[in-house]
Amino acid sequence: MLLQIENLHAEIEGKKILNGVNLSIELGETHALMGPNGSGKSTLANVLMGHPSYRVTSGRVFFDGKEILEADPEERASLGMFLAFQYPVEVPGVTVGKFLKRSVEILHGSEGTFNVNRFIEELRSTMDTMGMDRSFINRYLNEGFSGGEKKRMEILQMLLFRPKLAILDETDSGLDIDALRIVSQGVNRLRGDGFSSLIITHYQRILDYIKPDKVHIMMDGRIVLSGGSELVGELESRGYDWIREEVQV
Repeated sequence: MLLQIENLHAEIEGKKILNGVNLSIELGETHALMGPNGSGKSTLANVLMGHPSYRVTSGRVFFDGKEILEADPEERASLGMFLAFQYPVEVPGVTVGKFLKRSVEILHGSEGTFNVNRFIEELRSTMDTMGMDRSFINRYLNEGFSGGEKKRMEILQMLLFRPKLAILDETDSGLDIDALRIVSQGVNRLRGDGFSSLIITHYQRILDYIKPDKVHIMMDGRIVLSGGSELVGELESRGYDWIREEVQV
């Protein structure tokens, strides 16, 4: 099992948000997490990556067999976890090229033997694939980027970092049709036996491009229903009220 979440409870500033989350993801699987606003989806993503503002009150989380709740975000990243933010932050003074080069050096343990030419070649090729102008290499990270450019930058990082698990927190929000297709193609490029993803979304459209193996519905801080991709169609046609009635949330 790559990711195992057991009865996870968490709060922020004394407000309980996660109320007993249970979730398992095998290596090579793609999962979708859906639910109404305020149900705890983004909180789960932040807790999994160790955001210091959130306090875990009970439960356990294992990643690749290792208990990670005491690990800092850097250690979780080094284990192979990646989070694409819902709202990527700007980092003035740090260029895209320098940020990516240093991050790849650290994540892949190649300090001292890092092949800069090979990295630059891979970076340029990946940017071409993502439809990103190569001039972005010398721009400050996310500074002055449009919403769609920030989301493409998140996927560019994912492709270069090659994590075992990518958590995509509403990466599709604010994307036009072309950008959504390109971002989805980026995720599908990594799909295989050595890569898993948890796609947090409100909408079916990204799941038309990235077909999930399993779909989970979160309400009131816990997963109340899991199933196959047919759940997405049910939500599109019936909304969330039928789930509340069916599982008595």
